[in-house]
This record gives sequence, structure tokens and C-alpha cells, in this order.
Amino acid sequence: MPEQITHQARTPLAWTGQVLLYGLFALVVGVFSRWPPYRHLDSDQAVIKVSFVRVGKPVGDCRMLTAAELAKLPPNMRAPTVCPRERSPVTVQVAIDGRRVIERSAPPAGLKKDGASALYERLVVPAGERRIAVEISDDVRARDAPYRREATVRLAPGQVLVIDFDAGKGGITLR
Repeated sequence: MPEQITHQARTPLAWTGQVLLYGLFALVVGVFSRWPPYRHLDSDQAVIKVSFVRVGKPVGDCRMLTAAELAKLPPNMRAPTVCPRERSPVTVQVAIDGRRVIERSAPPAGLKKDGASALYERLVVPAGERRIAVEISDDVRARDAPYRREATVRLAPGQVLVIDFDAGKGGITLR
């Protein structure tokens, strides 16, 4: 015959202990929700964020296959041209007030290096008027960066300026 499980009634001491532990937990949560105070930035600082995802140009040119090369391929694989899958890393340079503060290269994602390059950088700068110069290169074959943008911006204390790349809006955007 299976054993029966009996439930014992909680004693007043158990109820008191449980109430005290829940109260202590609530007190700890309440204290740490207000202390120590968190300050995102000092009162005279602003933030510049460089954030984008961009697919670089192919690392090489497409080439036409010869008749002999096409003959070696199965019939369903006989495309007349072959193009490299690998993409160029995207290189970013940011200068603030004439001083280069970011120089990063974001490699393409994927096992075949054929995905998008992603970059995120956060800079805390003094608020006020700043001269910002941004260069982005997405082609290892090009000598110069094809995308450039220079602007003078006034950053208010606590403001966040985002540097992004949007091909639909002409390239580098500051917002």
C-alpha cells in the first residue's frame, strides 16, 4: 500500500519567519533601486556613437569562364561568370576637432566572409561645438575612402549624436 503524504500546518513561527524574509528581501531591493545613484554622463558631457551594418564590395572582380572550364562543370553549374563571395572589410576613421579618435576595421561576417560588417563605438566627449570628420571605406581595391563627411555640430550636455551609414540618404549621416 502506498504511503500517504501528510501536510503539516505551518506554525506561527514559520509564518513569522517567512514574512520577515520577504520583508528583508523587499528592503534590499528598495535600497539598491535608489542607491548608489547612477549618472549616465557628467553635466558637461555628450556622447557620439558610431553604429552601422554595411556589406562591403567584393574583394575581386568577376571573371568569364573558358569553354574548357565550363565543360568540366556539371550542366546545372555552368554559369558563364564566376564572382568571389568574399567581401571587403569596412574601415572607419573618425576625427574630432582634428584629432583621430577612431580607426577601426570591421571584418565581414560568415564562414566565407560574405556577410555584412558591423561596427559599434561609443565616445564620451565634452559638450559644445565639435568639428567631426568621418571616412568609410568598403572596398579593399580602392586607395581612398569613397565616403567622406565633415560637419560642425553643437552638442548639448547629455545629447547623443549617432554616426550611421545610409545609402538611401547619400552615405554617412549624423543625427
